[in-house]
Amino acid sequence: MSGPDPCQLRVILGSTRPVRAGEPVARWVFETIQQRHDVAAEFIDLAEVNLPFLDEPRQPSDGDYQHEHTRRWSAMIEPVDAVILVIPEYNHSFNAATKNALDFLYHEWRYKAVGIVCYGGGARGTRAAQHLKPVLSALRMIHVGDVAVGLSEVDVTEGRLEPPARLQHQLGVLLDEAVRLTPHLRQLRQVGPGGQ
Repeated sequence: MSGPDPCQLRVILGSTRPVRAGEPVARWVFETIQQRHDVAAEFIDLAEVNLPFLDEPRQPSDGDYQHEHTRRWSAMIEPVDAVILVIPEYNHSFNAATKNALDFLYHEWRYKAVGIVCYGGGARGTRAAQHLKPVLSALRMIHVGDVAVGLSEVDVTEGRLEPPARLQHQLGVLLDEAVRLTPHLRQLRQVGPGGQ
């Protein structure tokens, strides 16, 4: 007898800078997830998605996308159960590319579990995470936890992050919660907008 379908999750690297401290952070998250049997993950790099600033003439909630880049982005997000947003802290907030990617869509985000892995200096990216949460709430996403990575507190060797046990534990708790909520959120998404 087979078990439940694994949680379909996407790790989204939010920074689009040419040289990014977030790349080893996101790769650590992705490689950790790949060791689990209850999560099926893919990696999305917003630098490769290469969205322009929001240019759809209609509201995202209409779902009437005029541009191919929006339809491609929608197709990446629509089938998933959960996302982990890996975000930097810029000037006490999160970065524009992440906000822009979120703003392109609406229904595709509804009732999806979302975890935040933030990174930065002394504040470890926590101010970025706090500013992001009201945006996620407006999109009806279900927050399942944060992992805050202090870049001065971790070792990066040949592009690979070597996290302390504390961060590994926090990421595991976040993933456990996303998996636990997956069947319930799938039911909510089946109901459709407005309970119809």
